[in-house]
Parts: sequence; structure tokens; C-alpha cells
Amino acid sequence: MAYEIGTAAGHYDLLTKLRTFLEVTLPLAERWVVQREDTVSADKEIIWKAPGLSGTEEIYTGIKTYQSVSSDYYNWKINAFTGFVPGNSFESQPGRISYDVGVPLWNHSIPYWFVGNGQRCIVVTKIENVYESFYLGKYFPYASPSQYPYPVCVGGMLTSASATRYSETTHTSWFKGARANMAMRFVDGNWRTPQILPFADANTIRNTNSDSNVAEGYYGLHSLVLSENTAGYINTYGELDGVYYISGYNNAVENTLIVNAITYVVMRDVWRTGFKDYIALRLQ
Repeated sequence: MAYEIGTAAGHYDLLTKLRTFLEVTLPLAERWVVQREDTVSADKEIIWKAPGLSGTEEIYTGIKTYQSVSSDYYNWKINAFTGFVPGNSFESQPGRISYDVGVPLWNHSIPYWFVGNGQRCIVVTKIENVYESFYLGKYFPYASPSQYPYPVCVGGMLTSASATRYSETTHTSWFKGARANMAMRFVDGNWRTPQILPFADANTIRNTNSDSNVAEGYYGLHSLVLSENTAGYINTYGELDGVYYISGYNNAVENTLIVNAITYVVMRDVWRTGFKDYIALRLQ
């Protein structure tokens, strides 16, 4: 796994930097391979095949820009596929979600955090004072490869490739779950909208200090578990790779922490600052 922290000149440059990161910066055995790229059209596009952690898998994902100067939005749409057909458009690749998940960006300076490996990438961006992010690729299923051969998910910020500017105040992050901006491919080949624990839990997770009047305490990292509530039962399917719940109590975005010599950076849901609005992104 690798990570990169930097600044892009806008949504086009961010895509260029992400391509370099996935194709060059990742360890050799984990590098993604471009299946198709369009750098000429206004709506630029890249479709990749990733090798998985085994180095022998075929994980297909893609990103395409969409923008409007008059409406002042400069966004990405992301998706995952079961294969790649050269003659098909981005929107008609096999096995895709029936819609594209959107990510609001802009055409000015964009601080970013990339984390990637052979099976997935996570991107976090800072647009003025808001944080837009996505998760694209495989997660760790609670099943064997023969039972669950293609556990991919697509998590972004918008429930469609909508004409939504980053300043819109109702959109929310993929890691909250239970919305169409977080979709997982189920064992039957259909796409589902999971809830994500512990965000779906009604309880508020603070820290380990038993005295509520004292802030200091240890912060636990909780795996993000894809799940569904069916007839009063919680079905759990797997965990996201390299991203965790962390309490927002006495915490702040871009804080870093070290657990067992591994560094994590704290990120948040757009502009929100509540106890359950934060994640910790593993950087190593």
C-alpha cells in the first residue's frame, strides 16, 4: 500500500495525479493498468484494471469528469465494472451500477490525500473548508473468494452524477452508508445500498475516558462494516480496507495518530463536526 499527500491545480490535474499515483507510485505488483483514457474531450475519462492483492485479479473501475462553467461545478463521476468493452461508453460498461456516483470538486487548488493498493483507492480532497472523498474498489468480505468472488464497492458523495456544487449543504459522505452514494456488489451480482457500522448504530462513540467532563482518553479505531438490517437482524458482509471510524469528541480534521507504528489521518464528512462525522484513514 502507498499514500500521497499533495496539491492539484484543479479537477483535471487531480485526475492526472491520481493516474500517476495508481500506475507508477504503487508497488510494482499492485499497480493499476489503464484500459482506456480520454484526455481530449471536456469530459475526461480513465478506466483501469487493478490486480488485487493477489496480483492475479481483474478489478475494473473508472472515473469521468463532468463540469459546467456557467453553474460553477467541476465534478467527477465514479463507477465499477465487471469487465471492459472497448466499444462501449463509460456509461455502458458491463456490470456497472445503473447510475454514476458523483464527487464534487472545483477548478482551483485542491489539497488531496491518496491511499491505494492493488484492490482499491481512497481519495480525500479539501475544497475551501469542506472535505470531499470516495472509496473505489474491493473490500474485505466475510467469505471466501469462491463464496464471494467480486466484492467491490463504490462510495462517493452524491447519489448521482448531478449538477451539484461542492458548497451544497445537504450531501454527505459515503462512509455514513444507507444512501445511494455507497453501493456494494452483492454475491448475486446485484448492487445494494448497505448501511455501515458503527455509523448505523444509534449509540454515540466518544473515547475511553469514563469521566464525561474530561476530554483526555484513548480513541479506538472501529472497522467500517458493510451491513443490512433485515427483519430486525443485522447481516454483515465485510469491512472496508484501510479506513476506520474515529470519534469526533475533542478531535479535529487532519489530526494524525499513530497506532502500532502506523500513521492515520483524521478526515470528516464535508463540513460536519459531530461525534459521528469522522474517519481515520490509514496512511501506511
